[in-house]
Amino acid sequence: MKKTLLATVAALALLPAAAQACDITIGLVLELTGEAGAYGQAGAKSVEMAFRDLNDAGGVAGCMLKTDTRDSQTQANVAVDAATQLVQVAKVPAIIGGIISPMSIPILTSVTGPAKVLQVSPASSSPTLTALGREGKTNGVFFRTITSDALQGVAAAKFAIDNGMKKIVIIHQNNDFGVNLVKEFSDPYTALGGTVVSVTPYNAKQSSYASEVTAAMAGEPDALYLISDPIDGATIARTWVSQGGVQKFLLNDGMNSEDFIAAVGKEYLGNAFGTSSGTNPTASTEYFNANYNAFSGLDPAAPAADRSYDAGALVGLAVAIAGGPDAAKLPEALRKAVDPAGEVIHAGKDEFAKALKLIAEGKAIRYEGVIGPVNFDQYGDIAGPFRLWQIVDGVVTTVGEMSTTDVETVKAQVK
Repeated sequence: MKKTLLATVAALALLPAAAQACDITIGLVLELTGEAGAYGQAGAKSVEMAFRDLNDAGGVAGCMLKTDTRDSQTQANVAVDAATQLVQVAKVPAIIGGIISPMSIPILTSVTGPAKVLQVSPASSSPTLTALGREGKTNGVFFRTITSDALQGVAAAKFAIDNGMKKIVIIHQNNDFGVNLVKEFSDPYTALGGTVVSVTPYNAKQSSYASEVTAAMAGEPDALYLISDPIDGATIARTWVSQGGVQKFLLNDGMNSEDFIAAVGKEYLGNAFGTSSGTNPTASTEYFNANYNAFSGLDPAAPAADRSYDAGALVGLAVAIAGGPDAAKLPEALRKAVDPAGEVIHAGKDEFAKALKLIAEGKAIRYEGVIGPVNFDQYGDIAGPFRLWQIVDGVVTTVGEMSTTDVETVKAQVK
């Protein structure tokens, strides 16, 4: 009996590693606290849900996916330190994050780009990220599941004109995101007949924005374009209203926030309009909308939630396609996860089980995600529609959409 037991133990020790339990850890650097904390919290839950679904489907490359999540605190130096620890010490093969561009850009330029480690951002929309790719500074490792602000600016310009905002002032975050969105908005807005009266930058986390608001109100505009986040944005909007500013607002995607509405007061936001990167609904969209709240306790419409699920799903499928956590293989594998010639796969345990079976058989797949079918260009960018929304009785309500074709038509008019 003793000899039999020893023989069994010895035989188990000789089993290949693939047959033994293992974990593959993916790094997350997200804004869990600070002014972008609401986005990061939703994003983290979405990635966890995608990994749960992949693990329930059998896991990838013989292992279970897990996250090592670090809080950037919405501070670039903290984000870089966290990414450095994940790449150099934890040896993760990929990083999901940051949520906003001022976090993603330094992570890319200081950590993932030089180390050639895959980075996927769910919500960083700055055109600077495209420029870095064009200049050969990303080593081809950066991808994002959100459209660039080079397109959002065009959509916002057309939406503003269509809603009678002909004379607008802009108050914006004084960072890469804010500066670029102002630029991408101003040219098409002016070409469509609008007048940018003034542009006022602000620095984050001030206790008061009275001077910025006073400067912006000098031109007697008919609307304010507020490019901000829910925390600072609420302070600015309250100051604007208290000083008698016109109660007509254009808002960027990150201002799609219940916290912002509650802090300002829905009675002051009846004429508040905004744009967000939209979706082309698929079966994945239906699955996510039906299941996300039960998993996370959050609204599936929370900013960055939908596209964070897709970021997690794509990274997990890429690991499966690469046959394991080989950082050198993951960027190409990520592109193969959305192969236009592949069999269509959607979100959820059953669909992922089908995807993993196809991958094991050497067959191509095309993941059509919560935000819709995507194709990555040479710089890791995607194209897609824009959701047009208005705050109606305190609720962010979709009132229209601009397709990719619509945006390109407006761009053609501007040239």
